[in-house]
Amino acid sequence: MDRGKYGSKIHLITERTGLPLSIGISGANTHDSQALIPLVKGIPPIRSRRGPRRRRPRKLHADKGYDYNHLRRWLSSRGIRHRIARRGIESSTHLGRHRWTIERTMSWLAGCRRLHRRYERRADHFLAFTSIACTLICYRRLAK
Repeated sequence: MDRGKYGSKIHLITERTGLPLSIGISGANTHDSQALIPLVKGIPPIRSRRGPRRRRPRKLHADKGYDYNHLRRWLSSRGIRHRIARRGIESSTHLGRHRWTIERTMSWLAGCRRLHRRYERRADHFLAFTSIACTLICYRRLAK
């Protein structure tokens, strides 16, 4: 994927505490809803204390940018409960208590100088540096 003239956008799925589970990048002119399915498919198996590994999350919170019937049906078919704010009906203030974890993780990523300004021309290099930054975030968080 080439950066083009519009830059790139980082897409992120985190767990409840803010640790990144799945990350992806896309062109800045693509809609956020197009990245949801590859991100959910990219979540690795989660080790649980009892029973087999979970292959998918139980619940997914999203803002109004993901309010499409095909995404709701896809999440329901995979057994994932969705909490997606509806456009024109719900206010986005109710998602604020869940959204702050994403915003905090994005600010942790913005603290990495290499990612703050896009130096890499190739998207695979930028994704690699973003993955290294996510690994450092997980390491620092779990080392506490």
